[in-house]
Amino acid sequence: MAIESVNPATGERLASYAPMAPDELRAAVAACAAAQRAAARADFAERARPLRAAARVLREEAEALARLAALEMGKPLAQGRAEVEKCAATCDFYAEHAASFLAREAVATEASKSFVCFEPLGVVLAVMPWNFPYWQVFRFAAPALMAGNGALLKHASNVTGCALAIEDVWRRAGLPAGLFRTLVVGSDGVAGLIELPAVAAVTLTGSTPAGRAVAAKAGAMLKKSVLELGGSDPYLILEDADLARAVETCVASRLVNGGQSCIAAKRFVIHDSHRAAAERLFAEAMRARRVGDPLADGVDVGPMARRDLRDEVHEQVERSIAKGARLLAGGVRPAGPGAFYPPTVLSDVRPGMPAYDDEIFGPVAALLFVPDEEEAIRVANDSPFGLGAAVFTRDLARGEEIAARRLDAGSCFVNAFVRSDPRLPFGGVKASGYGRELAAFGIREFVNVKTVYVA
Repeated sequence: MAIESVNPATGERLASYAPMAPDELRAAVAACAAAQRAAARADFAERARPLRAAARVLREEAEALARLAALEMGKPLAQGRAEVEKCAATCDFYAEHAASFLAREAVATEASKSFVCFEPLGVVLAVMPWNFPYWQVFRFAAPALMAGNGALLKHASNVTGCALAIEDVWRRAGLPAGLFRTLVVGSDGVAGLIELPAVAAVTLTGSTPAGRAVAAKAGAMLKKSVLELGGSDPYLILEDADLARAVETCVASRLVNGGQSCIAAKRFVIHDSHRAAAERLFAEAMRARRVGDPLADGVDVGPMARRDLRDEVHEQVERSIAKGARLLAGGVRPAGPGAFYPPTVLSDVRPGMPAYDDEIFGPVAALLFVPDEEEAIRVANDSPFGLGAAVFTRDLARGEEIAARRLDAGSCFVNAFVRSDPRLPFGGVKASGYGRELAAFGIREFVNVKTVYVA
């Protein structure tokens, strides 16, 4: 069956791709493994050259790449340009810092010499989602390649054009042939790829069910895995917060990528004293965002990536309302061919509602009101997920303590919205996955931490 990409703003079919045959997939994996064995012998300066070149190519092609993402998954152009720049900056970051992150560490023992070194594992398979079609890939590929690994990409089918464009960026950057390959294959081919002896490890960003499936297969094959899964990030607005600034930051986070982000704010846990003002400010701010063609200037929110995903979000909103949530803004599924959905605000959200219990992967803000700090923390942690969280307060010491000690999440921010940064580790706990990407922690995920002892 052909793999198709469809413009979510119009429903128009953009392209059709023939899946790679089994022999073609095996040949691509074998070529990557051969290229990796050669690349593993290169020093860090040699590995860094194509990364710096890739950063230049990304910046040169930013407009074309942003347009492709807008067409394939609906991201507004300004957000697409910013995503491409972030990829370029991450290539530069690892080109600069990989040598120090993977430097040998001497250990004092009775031996004449003993140390720990960090050697590549081999070929790493990446199973990536459509929501950040460039960033998700480069935040894996840049450290993996600098560590001396090979990289295979199984991207989401609806962004196959973006996936092939990424491979072209690496080709133009002078990366050794075969060292990075895009595999055009459906999700039903992932298990077979993990089984191939040449694949040493796998990383996935995606849904919790997809993570469970990949983890089970990788575990059965005794292969290392890193998972970055869903999130239902809580943002706490305490009684002493600057409410207007907090709401503006919260809305910006909720509408990142049209709400289709694992680390977007999703549940807003607000002190009761702010109820009336918070409901008004959230509704006003969400209604003020411009929804429309992602290729048009000034658009804040494009279409969702697919109509079925839009319909699933609407169904979650309707079920939450049926269970007692109050609709303050949005919540109406538009007519027409696209996958558009308006920024939506639900209040009085409680356990038992999809807006409380589940991840809503779209532009829907869930407001929950609590009497005090202890209840705010309890509600924030009352989730199977643990990817990101934020707290808003004028007392920075209080906010720091809550972020560092009280919230069950991999990234906790104070008076700011959660975002990934190549300088900081990124990942989750609980049903949000395991392992870390980015910073020194990320580049050390797919290496052999090797002890060397010289008597």
